[in-house]
Amino acid sequence: MTGESSALSSGQRHELFARLRAANPQPATELAYATTFQLLIAVILSAQATDKSVNLATRQLFADAPTPQAMLALGESGLADYINRIGLYQGKARNVIATCQQLLARHAGEVPHSRAALEALPGVGRKTANVVLNTAFGEATIAVDTHIFRVANRIGLAAGKTPLAVERQLLQSVPEEFRQSAHHWLILHGRYVCKARKPECWRCCLADLCAWPEKLEDPVGAAGR
Repeated sequence: MTGESSALSSGQRHELFARLRAANPQPATELAYATTFQLLIAVILSAQATDKSVNLATRQLFADAPTPQAMLALGESGLADYINRIGLYQGKARNVIATCQQLLARHAGEVPHSRAALEALPGVGRKTANVVLNTAFGEATIAVDTHIFRVANRIGLAAGKTPLAVERQLLQSVPEEFRQSAHHWLILHGRYVCKARKPECWRCCLADLCAWPEKLEDPVGAAGR
């Protein structure tokens, strides 16, 4: 597929998201958190790490340090003790402590409801800001991670060579009524069905809509024929 556009018609795109909604009417992040601050920290920690590994680390971290003040008091080394099983934990500890400092100094300890202010926080890029804006503040943003980037290009929903290009195309191609939850549906679909190396096309509810020409058969079913 070439060019930065959707290979699916408007009707196909509507049907695609209608099916995802029918299968999962209220999709949500798999990161565990109780406050917007904790969501922000969990998303920062999730870069190049699985949600499962982050949840294992933050379970005790959020119990012991649930606020910016408490987390700042841990210091980098204290925080690192909680998250040392997460990839790139030393850099993440440094960014989280600096973020806590900025939240307290500039935002009275609250997570700002502004893309510019979010992206000014250490360790927060466009993807993380989009997750917080969508999940915590209800904005119809789409955070393009590796799953969404792969799924959007593979199925023909949006073509792009960069996450930003895919994000912009998705914001145009996803029907408005589905835009708020599209982020979660596409991530979960990529995580559990439309996987990177071996997508499970044989059990995909979108298979007949998908533009990918290399759909895989059920290896068990194929072997039995």
